[in-house]
Amino acid sequence: MKELFLLDPDVVYLNHGSFGACPRPVFERYQAWQRELEREPVDFIARSLPGLLADARAALADYVGAQPDDLTFVQNATTGVNMAARALGLKPGDEVLTTDLEYGACDYTWEHVCARTGARYVRAEIPLPLDDVTTTLFARRSERTRAVYVSHITSDTGLLLPVEEIVARARAEGLVAIVDGAHGPGHVDLDLTALGADFYAGNCHKWMCAPKGAGFLHVREEWQERVDGPIVSWGYAEPSTFISRTELQGTRDSAAYLAVPDAIAFVREHDNRERCVALARAARAELCELLGTEPLSRDDAIRQLASVQLPRPLPGLSQRLFDEFRIEIPGMAPRRDDLLRISIALYTEREDVERLLDALPRLV
Repeated sequence: MKELFLLDPDVVYLNHGSFGACPRPVFERYQAWQRELEREPVDFIARSLPGLLADARAALADYVGAQPDDLTFVQNATTGVNMAARALGLKPGDEVLTTDLEYGACDYTWEHVCARTGARYVRAEIPLPLDDVTTTLFARRSERTRAVYVSHITSDTGLLLPVEEIVARARAEGLVAIVDGAHGPGHVDLDLTALGADFYAGNCHKWMCAPKGAGFLHVREEWQERVDGPIVSWGYAEPSTFISRTELQGTRDSAAYLAVPDAIAFVREHDNRERCVALARAARAELCELLGTEPLSRDDAIRQLASVQLPRPLPGLSQRLFDEFRIEIPGMAPRRDDLLRISIALYTEREDVERLLDALPRLV
């Protein structure tokens, strides 16, 4: 599998979760779309691109269990979360309820939007090891709560949250449900229609192995007229739609979006997720034993992404692992420099994990 990727063979790459890695055939298709654009830019952008994007959206919608016109391409999940946050129309006194396990960049998004609107961003503390997230989260709900925002799979801790249960309870209580699915697509099976979240923002460049700059925002029909594109451009000419406002965003390279169907075909052909999950769980157990720390959850709360707690905060550990052992693996600094997170991707082998297990005792 490693030969199908462009990764440096001298590096043990255990950080697929940060930016993904694009396979050679998908990357070649991505470059072919770029060449097609440059061969005749006007014909490509003005005439061909709308239909090509519609075809790519249809393939993505089929993969994530959605209707094509209910999702739109965005650069990344953080862009999608920003669009959802702005669509809510928060007012002074409103509260957005979340956990203390969320991705830092999106915490900044909500804090910014809430500060500008007079709303509050309420972060429920979720004890680890992970237990009853839903009960703990909703214990912080008040009469001012307007929306519930959670990650499908958390970034720092690599935990699979019970989003089906959280979304169902939020909607039953009349709250808007927003899911940050940055690590969802390609990592777990999705049926976004059945999930029923009002907003679901996902990445294609991580576990789906699409080129960088390919993400999506899925929006329930009743919210679509409230969603603006990142910029106001030609898509706002009447009769404007959810798709036109978010798709017609000025001149840009859409090759990453157009390569998404090829990424889907690749991961379907080479799917070995169950092998990856088994290796991730085994690796976490061995790392915890080596470090003398307890797992952050039961095995069923992790898939291909797993964080382990270090015996003490170790700033700079990731850089030393890279500099001294050519192992690419992230600590979760600056917020959690007591964590180390391992990703097990299609190309990860048992030998990669053993390299990490051999290097860690020399540094910790």
